[in-house]
Amino acid sequence: MLKVDQLSYSFPQKDLYNKISFTLEDDQHCAFIGTSGSGKSTLIDIIMDPERYMFDGKLELFPHCRIGYVSQFSQLDKTKDTTVFEYIAEVFIHLQSKIAAICTEMETATELDALLEKYQHALDAFDAIDGHDFESNINKKLNLANLMKYKDLKVSELSGGEFKLIQVIKEMLNSPNLMIMDEPDVFLDFENLNALKDLINAHKGIMLVITHNRYLLNHCFNKIIHLENKELQEFDGRYIDYNFSLLQKKIELQELAIADNIEIERNEILIEKLRKIATSDSEAARGKSLKARVKIQERLEARRIKEPFVEIKQPNIRLKADHEIADTIALKVSHYSVAFDDLLLENVNFEINSTDKVALIGANGTGKTTLMRDIFKNNQASISINDAIQTAYLSQLQEEILDESNSILQEFFDTGFKTYGEIRSYIRAYGFEEEVIDQKIGSLSGGEKNILQLAKVAAQGANFLLLDEPTSHLDTYSQIALEKAIENYKGALLMISHDYYTIANCMDYVLIIENKTVRKMSMRKFRKMIYESHFDKNYLEMEQKKKAVETQIAIALNETNFELAKVLSEELEALIKLL
Repeated sequence: MLKVDQLSYSFPQKDLYNKISFTLEDDQHCAFIGTSGSGKSTLIDIIMDPERYMFDGKLELFPHCRIGYVSQFSQLDKTKDTTVFEYIAEVFIHLQSKIAAICTEMETATELDALLEKYQHALDAFDAIDGHDFESNINKKLNLANLMKYKDLKVSELSGGEFKLIQVIKEMLNSPNLMIMDEPDVFLDFENLNALKDLINAHKGIMLVITHNRYLLNHCFNKIIHLENKELQEFDGRYIDYNFSLLQKKIELQELAIADNIEIERNEILIEKLRKIATSDSEAARGKSLKARVKIQERLEARRIKEPFVEIKQPNIRLKADHEIADTIALKVSHYSVAFDDLLLENVNFEINSTDKVALIGANGTGKTTLMRDIFKNNQASISINDAIQTAYLSQLQEEILDESNSILQEFFDTGFKTYGEIRSYIRAYGFEEEVIDQKIGSLSGGEKNILQLAKVAAQGANFLLLDEPTSHLDTYSQIALEKAIENYKGALLMISHDYYTIANCMDYVLIIENKTVRKMSMRKFRKMIYESHFDKNYLEMEQKKKAVETQIAIALNETNFELAKVLSEELEALIKLL
């Protein structure tokens, strides 16, 4: 269906791909992964419209291939005066009307040949998307996504997450040969994320999905394409099996590296001896021995280079509170209410202490971002922030915090950095090398912009962080780096997130919005609620065992105990089979 062969492509600022190749075939559901800024969205753009790009290599697509596409940046049109059903059925209704109009025209026409040809083309197009059963098919998809109750609702009344699912359904029902989605999970709440999982798994056909969502990665795909450092590799199988294969490779490479280091040290001694002999004895054989030994050394040195898919560099996110304060109340919300057209939140009351790490969760459209923005503005009587508290804010709308017309350099001069060298050193830790420092922020990927936001937030040294969807667009390596940074942070933190893993790994407790108010929930109850709703029976226990074994393997590798690491990897493999 799709074949990419030896494809290379460069921007003026950097090379993106170096002779990458992969194929997609019938019924493969493929997750497309890789670090932020590695070129995943650009590669999808090339597949969608190859004529726009000057690339080397070949891109072959099945003739007359219909591509369905869902963008990561789709925005809900609040002015759209159409129902959900009418929006999904747009193509079907248009073709129905076209066929009816042709039939009406044929009733009075004298020349029928051209009209009959138009009629047949329209009928073929209608049949190709299973048009005769479109109403039934729409109902089935809406039921699968638990959205049937919105069928007659205006599209403009949907939340952003609900609209994203409606877009997915619309594209799927147009019967594409190849379904492409670019981060369709961004900002989806737990219910909608689960609905997206069901839609992906029920889809018959080829699918290519850019995602960093660990829940989807672990539950949806039978093929992995991994793009990293201009190279690409394919893996036929589940994401969890792919990660296990990388871990096995890591054990193998580290064991080889230890052996190579011993050999390199021994070789260095021999080379030094041969050099001393060669300086005092010009005999040709001595020189040949030295050259041969140097070549062996070069080969051993070359083997030290790590494969790009095994050891991937994480950004060094450091969330630091310049002024730590003792355990006291940092934020108090009393009888807070907010309304737009309808009442959104009513009589909300809670407190956050100066060292609490708290997740604010709730369905899409329940007022989480509105509440967080009001806390940051701190201009309401119902919100009280301790005088010793300094807040910093990360927005899910990245342009609120970042000036996209700025270069990275200018953005950090505006933040308060004094010298070029200071900025260069600071942002390099976040993965931005010197060659991109003059790049416009607007040209960065969504993940790179969020990393840049985190860098700006960290630079403020605030002791209370307000983070609205900080993991959105972040690759899995950056998500793990953020989790480590949150664990080490010594201030208060309030985070809006739908990422189960980040909440479960980092938070002290949860504030959940239900029935227009907020209630506190322990992490134990939160885990139970999520696992009962979204995971298979016994999954939590197996997942915890898997994580414990992975931790033991990491310790064994750190202690260069490769025999133990191999034994533990066999234990891990058995657990993965049960998952």
